[in-house]
Amino acid sequence: MRHRFVNGAPQWATPDEIFPLRRTCAPVANIKSQIKRNITNEKRRLRNRTVRSELRTRTKAAVAAAEAGEGGAEELVTAMRRIDKASAKGVIHANAAARQKSRLQKRINALDA
Repeated sequence: MRHRFVNGAPQWATPDEIFPLRRTCAPVANIKSQIKRNITNEKRRLRNRTVRSELRTRTKAAVAAAEAGEGGAEELVTAMRRIDKASAKGVIHANAAARQKSRLQKRINALDA
């Protein structure tokens, strides 16, 4: 169900306007188990966000190393390993991990050729 307003922000608001509002609002849940679940979900969201950010950083580092002609084998291995680990932990879907690895390898191969 799509709401017209997200925590007081209009539908056309930018993400920068929505996300601070979403995190500063008082919890809506009254049920004890749901309050615990909200806390757990927030912790997982923050942890997953850092993992996804690191994936992007490692991918960019691998591509930059390949573009610079430094070989980039170590960066590529690190990026692939991080993608596999994120998939195993459930941060990203297995098919998304396979797609990211395939696209990264294709980019590296195109740069090496």
